[in-house]
Amino acid sequence: MDLIYFNTRTKPETKILFKIIFLFSFYQMYICADLVYTIEEEKNMGTYIGDIATDSNIMESIQPEDQSSIWFTLLQQKDSIFFRVARKTGKLYTSQILDAEFICKRDKECFQLLDVVIHRGSSSIKILTIKVNIKDINDNSPIFPRKQINIEFEEGQEKGMKMSIPNAIDKDVSKNNSQISYELKNSQDKPFELMVSKDVTGASKLALELKEILDREKQDTYKLQLIAKDSGSPHGESVLDILVSVTDINDNAPVFAADIYKVYIKDKPNKMSHIITVLANDADLGENGKISYHFNPNTSKSLKNHFILNEETGEISLKDTLGEHLVQILYIDATDQGQPPLSTTATLSVIKVGNNPPVIRFTFRDKKIYVSEDMGVGSFIAYIEVIDNNIGLNGNIFCFIFHDKVDLVTLGKSVVMYKYGLRLKNSLDREKADHHDVVIRCHNFRSPLLHSNSKFSIQVMDINDVRPEFTKDTFKFFINENQNSRITLGYINATDPDLGDGGKLTYSLITNNNKHFLPFKITTNGLLSAIMSLDHEFQHTYHFKVSVKDNGTPSLNNTVNVIVEVTDKNDNAPYFTFPSVKPYNLHVTYYPDARNKNITQIKAADSDSQENAFLKYQIIRGNDKQMFTINQYTGFLAFNRQLSQQNAGSYQLDILVKDSGRPVLSATTTLFLTLTISNNTSEM
Repeated sequence: MDLIYFNTRTKPETKILFKIIFLFSFYQMYICADLVYTIEEEKNMGTYIGDIATDSNIMESIQPEDQSSIWFTLLQQKDSIFFRVARKTGKLYTSQILDAEFICKRDKECFQLLDVVIHRGSSSIKILTIKVNIKDINDNSPIFPRKQINIEFEEGQEKGMKMSIPNAIDKDVSKNNSQISYELKNSQDKPFELMVSKDVTGASKLALELKEILDREKQDTYKLQLIAKDSGSPHGESVLDILVSVTDINDNAPVFAADIYKVYIKDKPNKMSHIITVLANDADLGENGKISYHFNPNTSKSLKNHFILNEETGEISLKDTLGEHLVQILYIDATDQGQPPLSTTATLSVIKVGNNPPVIRFTFRDKKIYVSEDMGVGSFIAYIEVIDNNIGLNGNIFCFIFHDKVDLVTLGKSVVMYKYGLRLKNSLDREKADHHDVVIRCHNFRSPLLHSNSKFSIQVMDINDVRPEFTKDTFKFFINENQNSRITLGYINATDPDLGDGGKLTYSLITNNNKHFLPFKITTNGLLSAIMSLDHEFQHTYHFKVSVKDNGTPSLNNTVNVIVEVTDKNDNAPYFTFPSVKPYNLHVTYYPDARNKNITQIKAADSDSQENAFLKYQIIRGNDKQMFTINQYTGFLAFNRQLSQQNAGSYQLDILVKDSGRPVLSATTTLFLTLTISNNTSEM
């Protein structure tokens, strides 16, 4: 309010009015603008922006005769230094070149608020708030902090390894003009990928990610270009040169010029004579590629005493005589100085040339070849080398084998070495023979004939090709009824000639849950037992199957029939089926001349079987006069003699039935018999 000035002639009410107008204008500045104009940055000083007098319609509210007294001024504010207003016309101009990057903040709306005071004569009648939008132009390109950066990746690093690279900065303030996109140029077919992310402030974070494992020995440097481009029109861009160096690791072992070296020496060479120099190269750098030579530990100590090896040059000299062997095999290591060191081994064959019989050398250890019994006929199962150091015709050799399982096939020859393949001629069966002894004989064509014999064996390795076989077609067991549970019945045995898991057998019951319950169990090793007490009268015979399988791959199995008979025990006493009540009343008439003396048949039964159910009958009481008799086997009760009227009357007979078991079990019944003597001689 201190910016509004009043002269002494201004009325008090006018002063109050102007103060209210000013306060309202001050409030409007933060709420809304009366007029809004737009101008691009970087325009020349004095660029026309707008006509405030016309656009505000202020003249329409002023009488024509008073319009000449209207004049305009800018309130002196910090933003007003960039603009000026024509005092008489009210037209708005720039007072200097506008720079959006200097005036405004990034990603914010860029504008300036101006307060224009409209005067009439010596009085201020209105204050207008003018908003001038400053349109950002793409006058700045993205800029990297450096023109080039150097990055190092170690060869052999895992994919996904990242290295940070600096981002570019664009000074423009509008979002489009300052928004930067990145492109990795010259990255096609190169093992790198650009990763772009944002931090919490929205700034870009750039990283170069490894998408393939690097190999310095193939390529040790890569040149890339990172293009930063804004979204303005036209686009602004800049380039960052990236030089990627691949640092060396010890990932290459030394490589010999030859895997196998051969040297031919006369029978009696000179001592300390140079025989050969072995050379190896290493693709690594520095200490990783520096090579030294040593005898491999597999070279026998006694053999080392015959040779001298220069550790720096790889030169080998003869120190002492070679001895009796025609061929001496040395193993030479080339080792670099990396951490950890890497090494490679080469073979040196020192061959003594002279008139000697062929030397047969097996490529398998301990003169044993291990062959699976399912190996196909015609397959090569081993190789044999034959060395002959004779020169000329004497060096031609011939080898042969007489065996029904294998034969020899010539594979080629060098100067002194012949190579043969040992081929399977007929199929193998370990169950018939688990090994075969073979003799190979080789001779040359000199006179006299020189030859060598050597013996080796073929060890036949087992496969699971034989299924288990039971020792019986049917296993039959007996068990007494009423015995305690878990009683052992015996073993079910099967054999399997296979070895290892193929010969390990497991037994199990074959049950059908929908049928009868089997009161038995079997252990995995074939021991069969009952799991409950059995009752012969409930079931006297059980028929079921037992399965056996081996533990080979694939597993083979077999089944066998098993019969368990429950032997009877005399645990049931006989019982009468006739008469079915005790006592039983029976009326009998005796006819003197009747042929059939039978009165009735006593019947009994027994739940047991065989002798335990073989029954015998007898009268044990009431037959003092010996009038009656009973058949001990059939149970027929009959008259024993001729009767008279004096024998008529009532009789009580106690009858016993007993079985033949041990112990004997029995039952009794009582028969009340009323006897009548007929006068007729025989029954009508």
